[in-house]
Amino acid sequence: MTQLTVDQKNELIMKLLHYFITVEGYNPIVLHGAENEIWLENLEGSYKVIRIASNYIHNDEQYDFDLFKTMKILEMIKKKTFSFRMKVLNIFIDLGENVNLESTDFADCIYIKNEMELSKYNFITERFPTILTKLKYKEKGTNLFMKITNDISKKNEEDVRKTNEIFLPKKIYVTYGIIIINVLMFLVLELIGNGSTDTNSLVRFGALYEPYIRAGEYYRLFTSAFLHIGVLHLFFNNYVLYVIGTQIENFYGKSKFLLIYLFSALIGSLMSMLFTNAVSAGASGAIFGLLGSLVYFGHHYRIYLGNAMRSQIIPLIVFNLLLGFILVGVDNAAHIGGLIGGVLISMAIGVKNKSKMMDQINGIVICSIMTLFLIYMAFIYTV
Repeated sequence: MTQLTVDQKNELIMKLLHYFITVEGYNPIVLHGAENEIWLENLEGSYKVIRIASNYIHNDEQYDFDLFKTMKILEMIKKKTFSFRMKVLNIFIDLGENVNLESTDFADCIYIKNEMELSKYNFITERFPTILTKLKYKEKGTNLFMKITNDISKKNEEDVRKTNEIFLPKKIYVTYGIIIINVLMFLVLELIGNGSTDTNSLVRFGALYEPYIRAGEYYRLFTSAFLHIGVLHLFFNNYVLYVIGTQIENFYGKSKFLLIYLFSALIGSLMSMLFTNAVSAGASGAIFGLLGSLVYFGHHYRIYLGNAMRSQIIPLIVFNLLLGFILVGVDNAAHIGGLIGGVLISMAIGVKNKSKMMDQINGIVICSIMTLFLIYMAFIYTV
């Protein structure tokens, strides 16, 4: 059998890839036309992007051009991942003696010929405390190559499995259940009451009405989200709920989806009490909460949803909020409250495989403070 030999430069690249992929959770970025360089991303990592450049750079002119090319690729990655700020770790493997190595505002640059030279860069060992010990391998040559290849393959298979758990279609129940309740309540208003546009009927069946809520009918903070004023209002909200709700239920799961929906409805109702005196009803506040939740989810999975976030989701939110300020009779306070509530409750419950425990604790604390503050403003301060 032919013995596999690996030169020192390729062995170093293999070791770096093994460490950043299997230990630090980075994933390769596919870039067309990028030769002799490897790009890795981890949007929650110490560096969001790491570049390993193996091409030989023999003078400052080539080095400056390489940095310019890096900057352009980084801008493209920022747009794709919907990231406002991003700094790349540029690891050079082969530089000429006359090259003046300098970092920039968008790139920290290092030059190493072997893994032990990483110790020269304190900012590297501070951000990656285990890198020097993890890059020591007992295996050599073919054995090292096989170990690194197998470990990276296992890591990729595990990443695919985790991603499939999130994105593969699942059976949807809660969203459809809410839609059915909305339709049933609309029929009740039409058949038993005096119609869904009648104020007395709306109040009778649980619409948001500040004097009654202050009198102790707190259930209206939730029941108002299942009533709609007119068939167009019902159709539009249920359609958006069908499109957005099924996605959120698929991403977060049934129980977390229901929590997001009800908490967003609650915060939307409390905000409505503060800024709206009229009778209010509709699922819009809860639906804006789902949009906020989708933004929070998309932030963590922006490798997959970055383009949709930038071109569809955020423009949709902005357009509808602006429309709420222009049109008469739209409860935009509930929309804004629901949107904020959706983001914060999503922080509290966390995004699977992405959220850190501290982020969830912060989310729980902020949700609690905001809810108590709105209750105080709605029921105590304004009395």
